[in-house]
Amino acid sequence: MSDQNNNTGQKGKADTDHINGNGAANSQGQSMWGGRFGGGPSAIMQEINASIGFDKRLYREDIAGSKAHSAMLAKAGIISDADRDAIHRGLDQVKAEIEAGQMEFRAELEDIHMHVESRLRELVGDAGARLHTGRSRNDQVATDFRLWTRAAIDQLDTAYVELLSAIVTNAEQYAGAVMPGFTHLQTAQPVTLGHHLMAYYEMLSRDRARLADCRKRVNENPLGAAALAGTSFPIDRHMTSEALGFDRPMANSLDAVSARDFALEFLSVLTISAVHLSRLADEIVLWATSAFRFLKLSDGFSTGSSIMPQKRNPDAAELVRAKVGRIMGAQNGLMMVMKGLPLAYSKDMQEDKEPVFKAVDDFALCLAAMTGMMQDFRPDTEAMKRAAGLGFSTATDLADWLVRVLGLPFRDAHHVTGAVVKEAENRGVDLSDLPLDAMQAVEPRITADVFNVLTVDASVSSRTSFGGTAPANVLAAAKAAKESLK
Repeated sequence: MSDQNNNTGQKGKADTDHINGNGAANSQGQSMWGGRFGGGPSAIMQEINASIGFDKRLYREDIAGSKAHSAMLAKAGIISDADRDAIHRGLDQVKAEIEAGQMEFRAELEDIHMHVESRLRELVGDAGARLHTGRSRNDQVATDFRLWTRAAIDQLDTAYVELLSAIVTNAEQYAGAVMPGFTHLQTAQPVTLGHHLMAYYEMLSRDRARLADCRKRVNENPLGAAALAGTSFPIDRHMTSEALGFDRPMANSLDAVSARDFALEFLSVLTISAVHLSRLADEIVLWATSAFRFLKLSDGFSTGSSIMPQKRNPDAAELVRAKVGRIMGAQNGLMMVMKGLPLAYSKDMQEDKEPVFKAVDDFALCLAAMTGMMQDFRPDTEAMKRAAGLGFSTATDLADWLVRVLGLPFRDAHHVTGAVVKEAENRGVDLSDLPLDAMQAVEPRITADVFNVLTVDASVSSRTSFGGTAPANVLAAAKAAKESLK
């Protein structure tokens, strides 16, 4: 999107949009930027220069910004009230035509700003030609992009709440369902499924908070910075900021038109959250395998095989797991676009919107898919509990008992427990099935009371420290989460 800061008073009668040989043309046959040029752009130049294929998504924001700008121009006495009213009527009609699919998008008009302005001038004549007073496409597109990103953040926040609510509902339902907790993907200690799910609630809640924090920096107004240096017209940037719901106008005109760190931050938040969704998706994939058998996905989020009729593939989870690559790629791509760009605007920055649009589409789909899987979540709690008892998962409970009851230093208790585990392994039994005399052969002071801590239920119930896996803790955490989501 190239620099443009038209003055008032452009003349000419409405006509059909066309190219006059000097580049993008307005409805009067005048080039939007071609007065400086004697020849027109090549077909290849037009193709590489045009952004309408993707920035047409900004039409609502572009029209809203133009309405705010023209209202401000009228209040400041820069244009007449009659021109303002005509502009607003025309913009309403342009919006209606776009939403009805009646606007023909053409590469020669380059972008959504020129399409809206060109059609506006057809509809209202000279009044439409005065709209661009005191602004540039540089501050115009920055404003549109921030408005779009802000709306995307708000829509994603609603989707986060739906997913988090589904996770909390499951956590509450399975607060006491025992499952193995893993480190290195090896059985470590028993935990509850509710506790495991609440870990993802915490991760995704932080992502939601990061998104809200990002919104604060998105919500600043570039409009009125013009091409890069501001404008000589007596505009009121605070008025347009209030009209568009921005917190404040951006303080530096160079920064206003050239900053894209808000988009980079937004993509960074999406990337982090996509990683979290990918981790949860991977666990769903693992849990749905015949080796784990922890859960069965519904038909709605599974697919079959073209050759193996027995297969039920967790494709929704696998695709959520994969989408992080696309979202991270969008972030890296925009980083490369912005790296080393001098102030203020460069055409490179036209490449800012497409990766953000696509990343938001992909991420919103991931949130929706994960919400669906969480709402369809049907774990096999008996299989999980059986697995929780394997691999000597209550060994730490034995060590803790030795410290608490016998007064052993933990390192000594760790050594004793290791020897007891080795004996159970040699006999092919779990700790709770190892005879008392076998334990006493390692540490004579061990009593039958030790068997009270060696079951998986006793293990999880004992983990009452703040943030621990005890069912009562999980229920309290779920209750607090439900309150925060209201």
